[in-house]
This record gives sequence, C-alpha cells and structure tokens, in this order.
Amino acid sequence: MKDTTFIGHNVRDEFGDYTDLQSCKNRCLRDCSCKALHFYGGGGYSKGYCLLLNEVLSLVTMDEGSNNKSIYLKVQNSSTPPSIISILKTSHPWVQQRHAKMILGTIGASIAVLVIITIYIVLVRKKTVQPEDEEVFLDGLPGLPTRFSYQDLSAMTESFSRKLGEGGFGFVFEGALCRGTKIAVKCLKEVDQIKNSFMTEVATIGSIDHANLVKLLGFCATKSQRLLVYEYMVNGSLDRWIFNGKKEHGLNWQAKKKIMLDVAKGLAYLHEDCNHKIIHLDIKPQNILLDQNFNAKVADFGLSKLVAKDQSKVVTTPRGTPGYIAPECTSLIITEKVDVYSFGIVMLEIVCGRKNVDWDQPEEEVHLLSVFKRKIEEDKVGEMFDMYNKDLEVQKEEGIEMMRIAGWCLQSEYTKRPSMSEVVKALQGLATIDNNLNLDYNFNSQEGEGAPDPTSNTVLIPSILSGPR
Repeated sequence: MKDTTFIGHNVRDEFGDYTDLQSCKNRCLRDCSCKALHFYGGGGYSKGYCLLLNEVLSLVTMDEGSNNKSIYLKVQNSSTPPSIISILKTSHPWVQQRHAKMILGTIGASIAVLVIITIYIVLVRKKTVQPEDEEVFLDGLPGLPTRFSYQDLSAMTESFSRKLGEGGFGFVFEGALCRGTKIAVKCLKEVDQIKNSFMTEVATIGSIDHANLVKLLGFCATKSQRLLVYEYMVNGSLDRWIFNGKKEHGLNWQAKKKIMLDVAKGLAYLHEDCNHKIIHLDIKPQNILLDQNFNAKVADFGLSKLVAKDQSKVVTTPRGTPGYIAPECTSLIITEKVDVYSFGIVMLEIVCGRKNVDWDQPEEEVHLLSVFKRKIEEDKVGEMFDMYNKDLEVQKEEGIEMMRIAGWCLQSEYTKRPSMSEVVKALQGLATIDNNLNLDYNFNSQEGEGAPDPTSNTVLIPSILSGPR
C-alpha cells in the first residue's frame, strides 16, 4: 500500500525514540524547534517510534507495508480550528494529503471572497455618503446664510401652497419668516443634476451683500431636497414689465433708466469689487427682479463662474440662454465681457420694450439686433427709438445715447466692449463713448468658424442652458 510521509530534517536520530504516542506529542510541544512529529507504532498505537521534525519541506508518497503510521503538525490552537488537527492526524496519509489540499483551497477561496465583499462595501459606502459629504462641505463654507430644515420651510410657505412662478429649474413659492418678513423659496428639481449649480449659487452669493444683488437669506440641502430662500421682491421679474405690451403695466422712461443703472452697478460689483471676480453668465430680464420701489436686483447665480482677480480668461462649457449668449462663448474661453454683451441685449429690450427675438413681429423685425444694425447703417437710430417709444415722454437724444451705449456693449470683438464700471459712468452721464474706438456694428458676425448667429433662436443642449426663472 502506498503511504505518505513528510520529508524534513530530524531533530533526533534517524529511527527516533521508542515511546507512546502521548509522550511523543508532549515532547514535540515542549520543543520549540519541533514543527511536526512522525509516529510509527505497533498495533493499537500503544508504543512506537517517535520522530520529531524541525522543518517540513514537502509531501511525498512512499511504498510501505504498514498503515500504523501517523503524522502530526504543530499548530496554534488560538487560530487553527480543532477540526484541522483531527484531519491531519488521520492514520491514512493519502486521505490527509487530499484534505490538506481541500483546506488550503477553501482558505484561499474564503480570503478572495472576503476581499471582494470588502471592496464592494467600501464602494457602496462611498457612493451613499456623497450627499452627506456635500452637506459637510456646505457647513464648512464661511459666511453662509441660515440653513433651514425642509420642515421649517414647509411651515413658512404653508406647505408650499402659494406659488409665485415656475420654470425649468423648479418652482418658487411665497412664504414668511417667523417675524413676518416675506421670503421667496425656490424649490429645485432634479437634485442630482443641479447639485453643482446649487452649490455654486450658495457659495457665490451666500456671503455677499449689495443693493443691486438679490440677497440669499438661507438654504436647505438634504439627500433629496435643494431649496434656496431669497428676499421677497414684490414686483417680480423685469420681463413682466417690459414685454406685456400694456401701457398701464409698463414702465416710464425714468424707471427704465434707473433699472439699467441698477443692473450695471450690480454687475460692476460682481466683476470688480468682490474677493473673486464673478461672471454671472445668465443676464436676462427674467433674472432681474424689482422690489416695491422698482429698484432692480440681479438674481439667479446658478450658472456663475468664479475667477481669480488676476485671471483674465477662464475655460468653461457653453452656458446661458439663447439670444443673450456672447459670440465668443463658442470658443469655451470667456471673460466677464460675456455679461457685458448680455447686458447690451437687455438694454435694447428695455429701451424698445420688446424681446430680442420676437416671432410675433413682421419677418424683417423678428430679430431686434438685425433692426438695430439696419437703422445704424441707415443713420436712423432715432427713428427706431420713436418706433418703440411712442407713448413715453422722453428726450430723443437721451434715448439715442442709451442705444449707443447698448451698441458699445454688443461689440462682436469682446476687447472692444467696455467694462461694467465704464457702463455705469456712461449711464450716469459721467463719461461718453470715445469716437476713436472704431466700433463695429455688424452684430451678426461671430468669432470662430461655424459659430451661431447671436440674433437667431440658437438651440443648445438643455442641460447647459439656463431655464426660465
């Protein structure tokens, strides 16, 4: 019969000592250099030869005529189950060899499974804690406004029952703080998609305070909810007052001038007076709000870009609203002059009381910039002003000057556009447009091959555009 034994180094002589099995075990346990024992006994294992081994090299199969041979490995009781010892001390070494391989294979497979499970748990945990990490990040930002719970805002808005407006971003509801101060609560939808814009808005305007910027009073950020709490603006957004076509709900000329100056001051502050230069990237009438005295304030900073003071340009994805996007935005390298361009569009819309792109107009007048360009070429800007301001008591020269400032802001080459602080001075009558600027009034031209026409209803990917506010 084939038998299996260890090949190793013997602690004792070649034949071993003649003793009983238990004594042989005890001697191996007391001997620090003993790694295994080989007991070759007579019938019943009463006594036999005890061979102690101080090193185990391999398992081999040998031809022997007796089955009274046992092999024992010395192991630590604290880490090795008794079942392994019992398997190893079988009197049939070929069974022992088979079980040893099974045990080693089982241990290896178990370790692999544990590693896979551990990696899975780590990855799942990392994914699930992201909202909590975001909340920790928000809590760590300095100068943030008040953080409200969702339950608090639900109570303040009477369960979100008084809706002020809605758009692609979500809904706005009227509410009131405990002391009676009215608030506007913007509830953002598609939380996962707007996480970055939400954090941008909180971080951007949470710590700034300017008379012509809508103040962010607080916010709510949970795993499933994103809400922004603003000061309440009684007269809503500017588009309601300049695009309604009703004289009784329109604005007089002095109010229009005041609004243009207010917006210019707000943008000048963002570009030049903040710790970081802030490019709004979404200036349009819907994002200009009016208080009870028709003071204008710039709102909605969800697409804003923060730029270091010493940084002249920044690379970003195209963003904004069709009809207000500056030509250079297609190159992805922008400056604060993109806001100047958008402000020029808004100026024209305020002065003319109509949208930049209005499909209700005759075909040749659908695009306001096309009309403006044509009137400049014909030297009939005054005629264009009269066409849209028949019922306003205003000096035509003053109106024409406003349109010239708008044209200055709308230069296709951004380096020719003024800064917003220069626009403020021009609107205040403290500066005039330099006739040596060689301004280009070909508003349809664009920088970059294949760029879209700024007067067209440009269609861009919805995910990178601002929705209505």
